[in-house]
Amino acid sequence: MKKQPEITEKTRQAFIDAFCELYNQKPIEKISVQDIANKAGYNRSTFYQHFADIYELLDSVESDLLSYIKEELTNMKTSTASIQSALNCIENSKLISVLKALLGDYGSVHFLERLKREIPFDGLELNFQEYDFLKPYLIEFYISTSLSLFRLWIKQEKDLSSEEFFKLVDTLYKNGITPYSKK
Repeated sequence: MKKQPEITEKTRQAFIDAFCELYNQKPIEKISVQDIANKAGYNRSTFYQHFADIYELLDSVESDLLSYIKEELTNMKTSTASIQSALNCIENSKLISVLKALLGDYGSVHFLERLKREIPFDGLELNFQEYDFLKPYLIEFYISTSLSLFRLWIKQEKDLSSEEFFKLVDTLYKNGITPYSKK
């Protein structure tokens, strides 16, 4: 008897959703397959039909999100995609709950590094001619700061509108925090 693909995908997604909910609350080391299975409403043996272990599940979740980002950036109409474009496509995605878990308090540095590699640098409007030797540091600052601000925004339950958030990020890069400080 063949399994129906839509049922298999629904079951797989239930495990992913359960994992992300748990991963948002505690470190991966404290999450068991039984915890995920219970939350998803299935038994452990069903989990193992989809994933070898929790780390394979995590890798699958990360890879799916990164593939989505890469595809969205490729499909963008603009010739150059920036980190703001990448963050905007993530923010508008159905994968926001996955992102909240991966960028949450218990997320991994490994995922952040994978995410940084997916963002194209050609969209960065930074002139490095005089400081070309600093280019890796400047790019790291730009991307890490943007991701950190995005992570905080997600953690704050998107308390600013998307427009307000991206305007804030842009203003911070152009003018620093000076416009927000008292004189």
